[in-house]
Amino acid sequence: MDPQSFKDMCWGTLGTVRPFSNFHPEQDVMEIQAALEKKDSGTLVRILTNRNNAQRQEIAKLFEEKTQKDLAAGVKKALSGDLGTLLQELLMLPVQYEAHRLQQAMAGLGTDEQALMESLCTRSGKQLQEISAAYKQLYKKELEKELKGETSGDFAKLVIALLNKENVAGVVQRDIEALSASLSGKKADVEPWINILTSRDTDHLNKVLMGLELESGQMVDDIVVKRFLGDFQLGLKILVQCIQSPDIYLAKRLTTMKTPIVQGIMVSHAEEDLLSIRVAYLKLRGTSLYTDLQKHFKGEHLQALLGICVSED
Repeated sequence: MDPQSFKDMCWGTLGTVRPFSNFHPEQDVMEIQAALEKKDSGTLVRILTNRNNAQRQEIAKLFEEKTQKDLAAGVKKALSGDLGTLLQELLMLPVQYEAHRLQQAMAGLGTDEQALMESLCTRSGKQLQEISAAYKQLYKKELEKELKGETSGDFAKLVIALLNKENVAGVVQRDIEALSASLSGKKADVEPWINILTSRDTDHLNKVLMGLELESGQMVDDIVVKRFLGDFQLGLKILVQCIQSPDIYLAKRLTTMKTPIVQGIMVSHAEEDLLSIRVAYLKLRGTSLYTDLQKHFKGEHLQALLGICVSED
């Protein structure tokens, strides 16, 4: 797949990783070849974290032409552990990486509902269509079918609605009234929440949620916790947070400092909006993401993460 076909996802004005201005792919390939032979992780980190994804794709293509070998496979052979995984992730096309993250959330025993919701809630309908196509290409399976098999009940309905989300015109006051009415019975009706929150644009939904808070005298988060249960409550809570402020939600996820979460968010958002997430992180923690990474990671793995984070705030 052409890297440019997903450029709306892999480039944004608030990304930390920008195109390397003095880019010479032939020189990079020569250095990478030598580094792989010596298992020189420092050189691999310096180059791969200091190029944007389109440049990495160019390097990988030239590497294969020169060596008849796959660069990601070479990295996997040369480096193990979290660092090896991170550098392999950086070599994926953004759309492939998002498909990979969803597959990982469903792999093994149990499903990581938070990881699923993070991907589904922070991507547009158009992006999710492209991710679904990449998922089928990579795993020879339909993403929607896989999600249905890994989820159940009202949570499954929410997940599938998010996967197929599209912007449908709505009337703010009518949507507020529908959500309010859904809470009037002994058991809250999930359908209006799924239908409205997965089919309107963000500006519209923010007005609806603010209107509901004014009308009810409660924060929407509190309403969700009081009136819904289980996985659906978790999923709806994440969706509401991502509507109101995806940067804050992702920053909260980063505060866990768990390697899969940190790598997932940083690689996924490096060329899109990681600067905004860094600002939200600083407000939440009182310390910068750059500083906290240094407290929790070490060695070349730390240097790779700092290379993506880029600088202090």
